[in-house]
Amino acid sequence: MTLTAADFLPVWPEIVLLVMVCVILVADLFLRDERRTGVFVLALLTLGGCALVTLASARSEVSFAFNGMFVDDPMSDLLKLMVYISVAAMLIYSRGYVASRGMLQGELFALTLFATLGMMVMISANHFLSAYLGLELLSLSLYALVALRRDNAESTEAAMKYFVLGALASGMLLYGMSMIYGATGSLAIPEVAERIASGKAAGEILMLGLVFIVAGLAFKLGAVPFHMWVPDVYQGAPTAVALLISTAPKLAAFAFVVRLLVESLGHPALVAQWQQMLVILAVLSMAIGNITAIAQTNLKRMLAYSTISHMGFLLLGILSGSVEGYAAAMFYVAVYAVTGLGSFGMILLLSREGFEADRLEDFKGLNRRSPWYAFLMLLLMFSMAGIPPTVGFYAKLSVLQSVIDAGQVWLAVVAVAMSLIGAFYYLRVVRLMYFDEPVDAAPIQGDGVARVLLSVNGLAALAVGIMPGWLMTLCQRAMQASL
Repeated sequence: MTLTAADFLPVWPEIVLLVMVCVILVADLFLRDERRTGVFVLALLTLGGCALVTLASARSEVSFAFNGMFVDDPMSDLLKLMVYISVAAMLIYSRGYVASRGMLQGELFALTLFATLGMMVMISANHFLSAYLGLELLSLSLYALVALRRDNAESTEAAMKYFVLGALASGMLLYGMSMIYGATGSLAIPEVAERIASGKAAGEILMLGLVFIVAGLAFKLGAVPFHMWVPDVYQGAPTAVALLISTAPKLAAFAFVVRLLVESLGHPALVAQWQQMLVILAVLSMAIGNITAIAQTNLKRMLAYSTISHMGFLLLGILSGSVEGYAAAMFYVAVYAVTGLGSFGMILLLSREGFEADRLEDFKGLNRRSPWYAFLMLLLMFSMAGIPPTVGFYAKLSVLQSVIDAGQVWLAVVAVAMSLIGAFYYLRVVRLMYFDEPVDAAPIQGDGVARVLLSVNGLAALAVGIMPGWLMTLCQRAMQASL
C-alpha cells in the first residue's frame, strides 16, 4: 500500500480524535480535581473540533483513502455529525451521575472517545477489514464501560454477558466475511459487489456467508432472536453507559448495515435473499419487543425492549430496497437517537447519589414535582410511540411509506398493529406522571447545562415533528449522493 498526502485528508476527523484521546489520557494524570472539569471540557472541545473538521471537509462527491479502504461521502459526514452530538449530550447528561458514583475518571472519557472513533471507522469503512476493526474498537470500549463500576455485581454481570455474546456475534460476522472472501476473492466492498454482479462469485459459499453476516448484524442491532443481551445490559450497565449504548452506536450500526448489505451484497439476486431474512427479523423484533415491554417494571429494561422494536422498524426501511427506504431508515435512526437521549437523560436527571430513578414508580406524580420535566417526558414518550405532532410519528410514517412503495402492504399493516401495542407502555409512563401520587418528594437535582440541554432535547422532538422536511431532505440527499 502506498500512502500519499491525499490519503490523510478524508481521515482528519479520526486523526484529530485519536490525538486528543492521547492528550486527555495524559492530561488526566495532572488534572486531579474531583469534578474533572478540565478533562470534561477537553472531551467536549474534542467532539466540537471533530465536528468542525468534518464540516470543513464535507463534499458532495465521494472520496477514498488508504487504497479504497476508507470512504468519505455525504452519508458518512451526516452520520458522524449525529454521533458527535449524541456523545456530547451523553457526557453532559451523565456528569453529575458518574461523579456521585465515583466513576468520573479519565478512563470514562477515554473509553467513550475510543468508542466514538470506532463508530467513525464503521461509518466510513469501505473494506471488510476496516469495518471489522471499527466494530471491535467500539465493542471493546463498550464492554469496559459497562464494567466501569467494578464494585457493582450487576454491572460486572452485564459486562460479562455482553462480552461473551458479543464475541460470539463478532465471530459469526468474521466467519461470514471470510466466506464472502472465499466466494469473491476480495474484501474490498466495491470489488465484492463488482464480482458478484459479473457472476464470478461462488453461489453456495456466498449464500452461506450472507446468512452469517445477517446474523452478526442482527446481534449488533439487537434484533430478535439475537436480542438476549439487550435488556440485561441496559438494566445492569450504569445509566450513563446505557444511554451511550442505546443511541450513537445505532447510527454507526445503520451505516454498517448499508455498507455490508446494500453496497457489497446489493445484487438483485442477493437482495431478494436478505430481504426475506430481514422481514423475519423485523416482524419478530416489533412483536417481541413491544409485547415484552408491557410486562416490565424497570424503565431501563422497558426502554431496552423498546429499542428492539425500534430496530425492527429500522429494518423495514432497509428491506424496502430503495434509496427512499434507506433515507427513511436513516431518518428513523436519527430520530430514535434524539428520543433515546432525552429518555435516558430524564432518568439521569431524576437520579441522585444512592438512588437510581430507573423504575416506573419513580416517575409517579412527576407533574406535581416539576410540570416542565413531566411535559418534556410526555413529548419523548409520544415521539417513541409515534403520536403526532412529535417527530416519531413522521419517522414511522416515512418508513411505512417506503414499505408500501415496495409492495409489502401486509408488512406495513403488521407494523401499525405493533405500534398500537407499543403505545400502551409509553402512555403508561404518561399516566404515572400525571395521574398518580408521587412516591418521592425529593427536589430534582442536576446542573444547569444538563437541564437546558434536556429542555432543548425534549422540545426538538416536537419542533422537528412540526417541521420534519429539512432533516428528511438531508437524509435523502446524503443517501442519493452516497449510493
